[in-house]
Amino acid sequence: MTDSFKWLPPSLKAYYAGMAIPPPDSMPWTPLRKPLRDARIALVTTAGINVRGVEPPFDFEREQREPNWGDPTYRTLPRDLRQEQVQAGHLHINNDDLLRDVDVAFPVHRMLELEAAGEIGALAETNYSFMGYQPDTTEWRQRYAPEVARRMKDEAVDAVLLTPV
Repeated sequence: MTDSFKWLPPSLKAYYAGMAIPPPDSMPWTPLRKPLRDARIALVTTAGINVRGVEPPFDFEREQREPNWGDPTYRTLPRDLRQEQVQAGHLHINNDDLLRDVDVAFPVHRMLELEAAGEIGALAETNYSFMGYQPDTTEWRQRYAPEVARRMKDEAVDAVLLTPV
């Protein structure tokens, strides 16, 4: 069994473990309209990572002050992301794993291997990271998710591989 609250202080663990989370209204699904070998794929992770020195990290300090808040913004991650560029600070997972091998949550290097082997058409130039902890998804649903969707559409992305953590 996975302990989703393993890295939290005991006082917060009990609070979050008892939190009621409503089920989603629906699960959207759209069939892929072309063979995978011809498709442009974008990666989206909820690991809360960013490129060190390019974009700021997620607001972990506010989340620590306000346990019912999660940063709804996103960060862009390039297809040529190098391990030493990865910055991680997610409060709900062990960031050491991401800092050793980003592919455990954001399989960018594995996707590039699939691209080189002709298994996928291409990995998108721009990929995305969100903070997975979102007690209130209103701002995320109304602003940031549609913004990322538009950006992907502009980049002719055919499909998304979501890696939730």
